[in-house]
Amino acid sequence: MAILGLSAGFHDSAAAVVVDGRLVAAAQEERFSRTKHDPAMPEQAAAWCLGAADVGPDALDAVVFYEKPLTSYERVLATHAVVGPRGFPQLSRAVRTWTKDKLWVAASVDRMLTGAGRPGVPLAYAEHHVSHAAAAFYPSPFERAAVLTVDGVGEWATSSWGTGAGGALTLQAELDFPESLGLLYSTFTAYCGFAVNDGEYKLMGLAPFGSPRFVDALRDRVVQVHPDGSVRLDQRYFDYRAGARMASPRLHELLGGPPRRPDEPLEERHADVARSVQVLLEEALLAMVRHVHDRTGERNLCLGGGVALNCVANARVRADGPFEEVWVQPAAGDAGSAAGAALWYHHAVQGHDRAAPHPDGMSAAALGPAFAHEDVVSWLTSAGVPFTEATDDAERARQVAAALADGAVVGWFEGPMEFGPRALGHRSILADPRDATMVGRINQLVKGREGFRPFAPSVLDSAAGDWFDLDHPSPYMLFTAPVRSAGPAPSGGTFAARLGAVASDLPACTHVDGSARVQTVDRQRSPAFFGLLEEFGRRTGCPVLLNTSFNRADEPVVRSPADALRCAAAAGLDLLVLERCLVGRPALEAVRDARSTS
Repeated sequence: MAILGLSAGFHDSAAAVVVDGRLVAAAQEERFSRTKHDPAMPEQAAAWCLGAADVGPDALDAVVFYEKPLTSYERVLATHAVVGPRGFPQLSRAVRTWTKDKLWVAASVDRMLTGAGRPGVPLAYAEHHVSHAAAAFYPSPFERAAVLTVDGVGEWATSSWGTGAGGALTLQAELDFPESLGLLYSTFTAYCGFAVNDGEYKLMGLAPFGSPRFVDALRDRVVQVHPDGSVRLDQRYFDYRAGARMASPRLHELLGGPPRRPDEPLEERHADVARSVQVLLEEALLAMVRHVHDRTGERNLCLGGGVALNCVANARVRADGPFEEVWVQPAAGDAGSAAGAALWYHHAVQGHDRAAPHPDGMSAAALGPAFAHEDVVSWLTSAGVPFTEATDDAERARQVAAALADGAVVGWFEGPMEFGPRALGHRSILADPRDATMVGRINQLVKGREGFRPFAPSVLDSAAGDWFDLDHPSPYMLFTAPVRSAGPAPSGGTFAARLGAVASDLPACTHVDGSARVQTVDRQRSPAFFGLLEEFGRRTGCPVLLNTSFNRADEPVVRSPADALRCAAAAGLDLLVLERCLVGRPALEAVRDARSTS
């Protein structure tokens, strides 16, 4: 029983293969095309997933698309009709886009698979929030649970809740467009000068620098949060129905000025805006969670949809909500819905039962392409790149831990690529978290990104409680936790200066509010990364590493050794680890120089 799940058309398109109810391969198209958030039909990702699963198109039981395009198109047309002539320019563009590409999923799938001998495999369509819910529940470690999904918009739904038990998944209620917690957050993302569907995590990172001084005004005039967590947005303050912009001039006036252009400096006011909408998001999510608990009586909660990537809100839900356990899909956005669509078909359509997987069904998110050590050796040799070779994993850990302890910034490429937005120790840039200067160095010189943005720590699971106020596993970096050694938040100066002045034993991984987005690493899920952390801990007494995704600004995370070499050279890394091959700084500088002169 093999099913191919697909998501495409908006952002972060992806493919996933489920075999006999188990998710065996999943990847985003951006990692192959090298176009960040690529929305195109995931032809390369699908081809790789089928090959990795050893499933030919003729062996597929079904291809399942993650939403119903005709219903989404109906919503687009109805929405523009409501706003009248003001929406005509965007309506014209939308009609061209939809009639050219987005409505023709079946034809796109046929083109994608016919060349490989597709014999007419059935094509099914799941509803958008059903795909989110399936991605959240079926891979979770719970036999039964409540399920909550929250995002911008699917066909019409913007959030939904229900229950899962065994192979059954039932959604009981939804909130419909234009009322949307996700679009509320995206509106403020755009207002602060960040890109929608990309910069929401920047807004979350900016929020702790500000004060929630706009909350009362927003509650009074803009956003009503009802007891069940549903929201009502006064559309006079928004303009996303017309499609040209997210906020209206009325909201600009309420927030004290026009939206920030991306090239303008951030001001304290923008941090206050970010903090205010973060407070509202957390309040609404907590209200939703309490309502869902009251209605379902379940002990466990599964979260999905793009809003579930807000790790600060997730921590609030876990700490202050009524559920005993909370599990969040690590690819909670639209990419993960490719997996959700395939799992939904296997269980809900084909009727197969389900036993809760342990520790979960996501395989530590290590579901993407991997490269054998021997192939890396052959490729580096043929490319003429000097390298040394560690004899085994233990020797590699010793050499890399020694370099990290000496202040090196290391590109770490090991095992299968992660599925979802987080680097979890397979495609990572690593550094010593005790060195406060790493914040500026990696933000400015290596990643080329905003100086206020924090870095996440990865820690041995057995030592997590020693370094963080954390009493549960966090293998997917989806919850924040207080850093035990963090001192009072610094004040004054630029955002980057304040972040660099944080008092903590882990200053490079402690945010300005004393928190960190923690990944706990266990030997079962991530043996190689666990071994590196263990060795670094032996050398330094600190079994923690700064872990950020292996990419530069506006680039997807690296997929192949060639991607990693290009990125490491351009970023000025001190060491590149490709499986057991170590490429030092002189070789990386030579690669960079050769590229700059070619």
